[in-house]
Amino acid sequence: MAISDIIVGLDIGTTKIAVVVGRENEQGKIEILGYGNSESKGVTRGFVANIDETIKSITDAVKEAENNSGVDIREVVVGIAGVFIKTMQHHGSVIRKNVDEEIKVSDITNLTESMRNLALNPGEQIIDIIPQEYTIDGEPGIKNPVGMAGVSIETNFHIITAQTTAAKNILKCVQRAGLVLDTLILEPIASAEAVLSDEEKEAGIVLVDIGGGTTDVAVFQDGLLRHTAVIPFGGEIITEDIKEGFTIIKKYAEDLKVKFGSALSSENRDDEIVAIPGLRGRAPKEIAVKNLASVIQARIQEILEMVANEITASGYSKKIIAGVALTGGGALLKHIVPLTEFITGMETRIGYPSEHLASNSDNLLDSPIYSTAVGLVKLGIERSKENNKNTPDTKEAKQKKRLSHGVMKFFGSVFYDDDTNN
Repeated sequence: MAISDIIVGLDIGTTKIAVVVGRENEQGKIEILGYGNSESKGVTRGFVANIDETIKSITDAVKEAENNSGVDIREVVVGIAGVFIKTMQHHGSVIRKNVDEEIKVSDITNLTESMRNLALNPGEQIIDIIPQEYTIDGEPGIKNPVGMAGVSIETNFHIITAQTTAAKNILKCVQRAGLVLDTLILEPIASAEAVLSDEEKEAGIVLVDIGGGTTDVAVFQDGLLRHTAVIPFGGEIITEDIKEGFTIIKKYAEDLKVKFGSALSSENRDDEIVAIPGLRGRAPKEIAVKNLASVIQARIQEILEMVANEITASGYSKKIIAGVALTGGGALLKHIVPLTEFITGMETRIGYPSEHLASNSDNLLDSPIYSTAVGLVKLGIERSKENNKNTPDTKEAKQKKRLSHGVMKFFGSVFYDDDTNN
């Protein structure tokens, strides 16, 4: 296997901006050439709240990655997530006119594209359409009907929508940071690619990515993405709870959560005390670790109960054999695994991207914090190889490949039109 082209993943989160530069080596593993991160100051729960601050954060992370990797970064694979993302299920069907011909790719493409005519709420736009199994002439459970004979084609579609303006603001920040958008990928899909195996997806598994502003849920079963959801709470709101509960500044609240936080108050002793510095000569403030855990548990339990509701809403709760995989920064919270198992009733593990990383990769990247960024690189590599099979590597061909991806159908034309005007 030849070494692949260099791919750059850009994860625009609520608390951090992460950039990972990588390529696939001869063993099929991701070789990390460099990475960078910066504090995310302009993003709130996936929304760009401040364009200039977001651009600066992206630029700082990119510069650090360039210095570490020696790569001049221009094109990036960007993850998109946030409370402006919604999903729905819809059934589609078509009766073929020429029954003597086998089912072609164009038949499947036309059926999929017909979903774009669905009526949506004002200001929303379909950004991706993911087909499930197909039913051909009443025969269900067919994953790839191309080449088969059949008159009637039916399938259920997992349709992902977004608020148009929110998504365009993200793309605007990427462009104004001097970058070219190569591909746009939903972040829970990227995280799943980094931490889940094909066997787990086949058996049925729930990915829970606890980020700073939101918690993303993705349900896989029989190898297919069955359900996605965005819960509007993440690690940031836990920090706010600690800040308000103990009347301390945000920096100290974050430090307490990371260093001493626990998802189960019962796992902490009553006599464990931590002191934080007082402001401007004031006496240090003492906080009981058990009380700290009580504040954290109340919020993380609320989030996990929402996750459990989403698993039930997916309709696949009885078919999840592989349980739950937790990833994202929130997955590092102590005792979160037993609390998740208690609330969901499912076996739970922490998802690390280590399985796909080359052995010489920096240990820092083997963390749930970087799952999305590593997954973006992995998916970028896979799509690059697929696109390079039969398409000439020209600027025009690259743009057509970008725009052909489901998520780019709508936003791509606007984004690249802006490019030509600069």
